[in-house]
Amino acid sequence: MFRKLTRKNRQISQNECIEVLEKETRGVLSVNGDNGYPYGMPMNHFYNPDNGCIYFHCGKAGHRLDSIRKSDKVSFCVMEHGIRNEGEWALNVRSVIVFGKIEIIDNLQQIVDITAKLSHKFTHDESYIQSEIERGAKATLLLKLVPEHICGKLVNEA
Repeated sequence: MFRKLTRKNRQISQNECIEVLEKETRGVLSVNGDNGYPYGMPMNHFYNPDNGCIYFHCGKAGHRLDSIRKSDKVSFCVMEHGIRNEGEWALNVRSVIVFGKIEIIDNLQQIVDITAKLSHKFTHDESYIQSEIERGAKATLLLKLVPEHICGKLVNEA
């Protein structure tokens, strides 16, 4: 159902794809937007190794949610900052694209749990995390991306 990479020699393993999803803090979530136009937005994310799903937090209204309610099919693209090999100017960058269906979660306990895990990607200041969760959890929803296909590649920018 999903296309194979054209440049198979650039493909990275599923383990490397997961590594990128776990390590990086943000990517672009794309939904089927208004009037047939794709709608992509930068999003912080949390990859849950326990179930292989990707979580996002968001408000309770807006273009993104309206689009998801019409079509649960999405894609999510994450790209790492890249590394330079010794003596080279070009970056080597791994990117991952996830295709799947997204679910809207409004269970407060799940929101608190996943939001805390997401927050730890940015800071380990527990008092800050708890104060933010207490302040904002009731105005927050979770989006749970259930992957149907994950693929990634390594590109050398030379």
